[in-house]
Amino acid sequence: MVVQASKAATVTLPGDKQILMTREFAAPRHLVYRAFTTPDLVKRWWGADLGEVTVAEIDLRVGGAWRYVMVPNGGPEVGFHGEYREIVPNERIVSTEVYEGMPDGEALNTVTFTEENGRTTLTILVQHRSQADRDAHLNSGMEAGMQRALDLLEQVAVSLG
Repeated sequence: MVVQASKAATVTLPGDKQILMTREFAAPRHLVYRAFTTPDLVKRWWGADLGEVTVAEIDLRVGGAWRYVMVPNGGPEVGFHGEYREIVPNERIVSTEVYEGMPDGEALNTVTFTEENGRTTLTILVQHRSQADRDAHLNSGMEAGMQRALDLLEQVAVSLG
């Protein structure tokens, strides 16, 4: 099923070490949350159609770990992992995130799901340790991939309804 994507995510820089991404989805938050936290569903959207997501491991509990690995089209495998610090089902997830190609660049992500009239607003606040780490993240080309991944996340969430 092809769903017309909602408008693109907005990306702002609220602080010297922060990236804030906000996007609205045409799906209730319990479905967006489910698509965001279920390994088989994450494999359908996280790679942004840029390659194959070969690993999506999620131990969704405080102190639990997550790890995603993708083999990009024509490129070497890339991996990310982290640990869950706070979980409020269908509302909020706080976790660390480490790009395995830059293991000293751990960030703290706060993901919030809010719903109004059956539509979900997803906000992702990425708190880096330094402005240099934040700028490296921004300059990695992450925004284009993130926009496509969130389009696919919306399609997956809507398909669950």
